[in-house]
Amino acid sequence: MKLSWRTRRRLALVLLLVALPAYIVAAVTVMNRLDRPGILVELIVYVGLGVLWALPFRLIFLGIGRPDPEAARGDKRQ
Repeated sequence: MKLSWRTRRRLALVLLLVALPAYIVAAVTVMNRLDRPGILVELIVYVGLGVLWALPFRLIFLGIGRPDPEAARGDKRQ
């Protein structure tokens, strides 16, 4: 199922405002439960978790910063 540009934009906003902060809190909580390993290990884990978070949602964020392609096509038709 292909999502419209407007739906992807709204979903991206929800992901950035709700899901990302929750993911950050969960990652920090897990790292604190592990008795804070060395700074280098901690940095590698946080960078890895940051990349892992973005991978499933890359198609949702693709093209969100551009103007609505449907609106541009609609203007040319009129």
